[in-house]
Amino acid sequence: MSTQVFTFKGGTHVEEYKNTSAKKLEIIPCPDTVAVPMSQHIGAPCKPVVKKGDYVYRGQLIGEAGPGLGCPVHASVSGTVVEIKNTFGNLAQPIETVVIKSDGKMELHPDIKPYNKKLSEVTPEEIVEIVKNAGISGMGGATFPTHAKISSSLGRAERIIINCAECEPFITVNHRLMLERPDDIINGAKILMKALGLASADIAVEDNKADAINRLMEAVGKNDFIRVRVMQTKYPQGDERQLIFALTGREIPAGKLPIDVGCVVFNAETAAAVYRAFAYGLPLIERCVTVDGDCVKEPGNLLVPIGTSYRTLIEYCGGLKKTPYKIINGGPMMGAARWEFDSPVTKGTSAVLVFSEKFAAIKDPGACIRCGRCVKNCPMHLMPVYLAQYAMARRYDDAEKMGVMSCVECGTCSYNCPGNVQIVQYIRVAKGALRARKAKK
Repeated sequence: MSTQVFTFKGGTHVEEYKNTSAKKLEIIPCPDTVAVPMSQHIGAPCKPVVKKGDYVYRGQLIGEAGPGLGCPVHASVSGTVVEIKNTFGNLAQPIETVVIKSDGKMELHPDIKPYNKKLSEVTPEEIVEIVKNAGISGMGGATFPTHAKISSSLGRAERIIINCAECEPFITVNHRLMLERPDDIINGAKILMKALGLASADIAVEDNKADAINRLMEAVGKNDFIRVRVMQTKYPQGDERQLIFALTGREIPAGKLPIDVGCVVFNAETAAAVYRAFAYGLPLIERCVTVDGDCVKEPGNLLVPIGTSYRTLIEYCGGLKKTPYKIINGGPMMGAARWEFDSPVTKGTSAVLVFSEKFAAIKDPGACIRCGRCVKNCPMHLMPVYLAQYAMARRYDDAEKMGVMSCVECGTCSYNCPGNVQIVQYIRVAKGALRARKAKK
């Protein structure tokens, strides 16, 4: 446990708006219906294994992953399947979705039981299977299937990092998890250490969460195999590339992954979900969500079943006090704008933010004044101004030569631009064009 403060080069200090950091996690009443998408992860969508009229238990498998990269999906409430329909994802892509009318009992499937072996007796392959069957994917927003991350790291990982940085404005669910359920995170880290054959792990927390740092240190005690690392509060400290550089000094080459430099990063809530799968047999059927924004009457942190609508969460938080202009799934820097309150909470939904036009309207774009702020603050050490200009001119090959595919789309450039140039949006256009061209070839 170190009092040294770690950081990375670049980045920026954003207004934190951690309005709900003192709001304890609340378990919402069982929703009347849930809409559970068959694709909540990176990889191929699941295929429904239930049909209209079927009764399902909480935790029952309802979406089966096919071959390749995938992640099974489970019912988050008990009740009757009333419909299988298409909903739409963050990119407006249609997603097959199972709609369940709850019976209010929240009755667990009878097969859900704690794993019957001690951790010392479990093999890495068994842990991978437990995590896979539980349908756990990254809960920090990336939604990469956790079993695949563990499998690809076997025999290669040298460092485990549990990411508790939570650097996005507004979001405080990891903060509350550290304060209220630190043992879930720590025990999840121990299971991941066992899977990867490592003797230690780092828990990375930004220094604006002093109470959480103290709580974790208290929970860890004198054990020196779990180290609480204090990070400088700076955006995007929670990006795994910046986190790895800050803690190890290792830089991930372009086109490579953290495991290529011997590191593997898991979100705090993901680690807690791994523990619950092992200790209680629970699949990933609920998650913590921050509900906030200047339109929400009583912002808070909620523990909700997967598939619960944004509308249900907002109503639980007292409804709206202003006319909504924008709904965001996730944080304001990297989250995705949504277009309806009936969108469902998924495994990757860390927050539901509702903003008024005064707070969230995008200013009219101006012109680049060559101030260099985007270059100075870019955590990937790119030249965003040129990437955006190449994208505007559709000179995508030139953008690629300048490293556009290495952009993590954190939005630091746009945030700091005095000319209101939507730099990251132009970069996304260039990356999309290059990916489409590659797929066509």
